[in-house]
Amino acid sequence: MAKVLVVGGAGFIGAYVCRELLELGHTPVVIDAFINYISPLNSAYQKYLQYRFEGIEDKVEILRGDARNKDQIRRAIMKHKPSHIIHLAALPIADLSNEASEEALDSIVQSATNVLEVIRDVDFVKRFVYASSSMIYGDFEYAPCDEEHPKRPKEVYGGTKYAGEIIVEAFARRFGLKYAIVRPSAVYGPTDVNRRVSQIFVENAILGKAIYLHGDGSTSLDFTYIKDIAHGFVLATFHENAENETFNITAGQGRSLKDLATILQQYFSDLQIEHKPVDVFRPKRGSLSIDKAKKLIGYEPQYDLESGIKEYVEFLKDKL
Repeated sequence: MAKVLVVGGAGFIGAYVCRELLELGHTPVVIDAFINYISPLNSAYQKYLQYRFEGIEDKVEILRGDARNKDQIRRAIMKHKPSHIIHLAALPIADLSNEASEEALDSIVQSATNVLEVIRDVDFVKRFVYASSSMIYGDFEYAPCDEEHPKRPKEVYGGTKYAGEIIVEAFARRFGLKYAIVRPSAVYGPTDVNRRVSQIFVENAILGKAIYLHGDGSTSLDFTYIKDIAHGFVLATFHENAENETFNITAGQGRSLKDLATILQQYFSDLQIEHKPVDVFRPKRGSLSIDKAKKLIGYEPQYDLESGIKEYVEFLKDKL
């Protein structure tokens, strides 16, 4: 079985990836800077860290290190000699990336470059998996959006994720590295702390607060449940057909924010729904094509929005 270094592995996606790796018999090693991007006065980050690794604390080695520091990355790689590396380190909030663009560039592009600089000089890393984003496409010109769709990111987050893809491919061509690139979309589920729209909606519903729809709520996203995205990353890490390929890993369904609100009304009959002006800077998105991932690596999402929200609500009612 493989030893896998998960960079940013204590994060929302990383912790679920670690669980799946363990279930398959692999050995995950986490390196993480443990940065909380939300005010600690308003965040459940510390509590959710415990939930993320509940029951597997003694099965995952966790290193404290910042991927922006190449020496820390180098020491971790040379000590553990992983056969595979999954790179999830990033400033994970699109809106914050616009305000903290230098930090976004460092945490996304420079951190990936640091890992690549180390593994270009070793012979034991079989594959580097880079977490990109569907935000690289910008406004969807057609839906479902496939991997060949034009890349015209509208915000700093999408721009830096796309820059990271280009760096990965350049290193691969020049130094013969093997890689896979994963483009998630609107990930949601238990232990999310970064105030994505789904987290805000579900938590507000539980706490009796109003939720806000931009315009008429017709804005559509390809909401992807956390367990599905984690499974997609593991497939991209090990499947022979994933080598040097890029995949949309999503639910493959465009669902509106109004759909999300309607689902929540099934659990919270007194849910307050209010409206505010449309954010014109947000990319116009929708469903993504996951045909390539289905065909090449056997990816099949198990959750639609209804079943994912049901599981998410049950978790929060128990833990919040």
